Amino acid sequence: MKKRVAVVGAGAFGKNHARVVSESARAELKFVVDTNEARAREFAHGAQVLTDYRELIGQVDAAIIAVPTVAHAEVGCSLLEAGIDVLIEKPIASSLEEADRLVRTAERQGRLVQVGHLERFNPAVIALEKLVTLPLFFEVHRMSMFTLRSLDVDVVLDLMIHDLDVVLAFVKSPVKSVDAVGIPVLSTSEDIANARLRFANGCVANMTVSRVSPERMRKIRVFSGGAMTSYISLDYRAQEGFIYRIARDDEEESSLLKKLLRAKDSTIVSAFGGKRIVREPVPITKEEPLKLELQHFVQCVRAHLTPDVSGESAKRALDLAFEITRQIRAQ
Repeated sequence: MKKRVAVVGAGAFGKNHARVVSESARAELKFVVDTNEARAREFAHGAQVLTDYRELIGQVDAAIIAVPTVAHAEVGCSLLEAGIDVLIEKPIASSLEEADRLVRTAERQGRLVQVGHLERFNPAVIALEKLVTLPLFFEVHRMSMFTLRSLDVDVVLDLMIHDLDVVLAFVKSPVKSVDAVGIPVLSTSEDIANARLRFANGCVANMTVSRVSPERMRKIRVFSGGAMTSYISLDYRAQEGFIYRIARDDEEESSLLKKLLRAKDSTIVSAFGGKRIVREPVPITKEEPLKLELQHFVQCVRAHLTPDVSGESAKRALDLAFEITRQIRAQ
């Protein structure tokens, strides 16, 4: 039986959520809610339209909250208290206190909170999870062109928080230090920022974001140690990437060449001191991340599971984002 789902907020993100839910085989789009009735109707896909989210109580199993960040806690807590599971767009809330309120309300009511850190459901990141065992260094670039969307938050909360969530999911160690810089360009808050994070286990992450770039870019590069030392470069937007590694001793040159010839775009990049550096494509099955995010949410609602991007994990990313902003503004 399909889960009855409502989308609250029919703006830039909400309209995409409504589309994905309407196309799902596992969920039924029952309502689209927006204070602007005409906008809600435009993206309703045949669902009922409401202007007050409180009218959802008793009529749906789950809701996707895509209202402005400042309203996340109010809407989310109200629905959680009514027994409705929620998926909240990122960032989880506009303050740590509000994020904690959402998490505590969900715990008290026995409901779940999933947060829309979409990159976690990007097939490129899903592939990376299978490849990286001991991350030692991250280099992340996220660039976008200027729009009037999300100007209620700075670029750290708007863009960098995606990458903070991804890196924190990979590095199972506390952040030891933060060095950050940033400047406003076209808005009143930071539009460009860079942060260098050092973790207690020695891992370092260098992140650069801009929302005033002439081009779009979403790339992550990871140097990983452990059993298979490698350098992995991924393009989030194209959902493709390459692994650079030293050929194993048990890989004879003839069998290695045959393997590389069978794999598209694989090459021996260079050889030095008897070592061969191999470039192989990362095996990625392309899919729309928003669809995968919804599938995971519905699965968690059905089985009462803790989502991969839980309220607690989103709160950690929010806390780190605030610390980066504090570092920038203290200069």
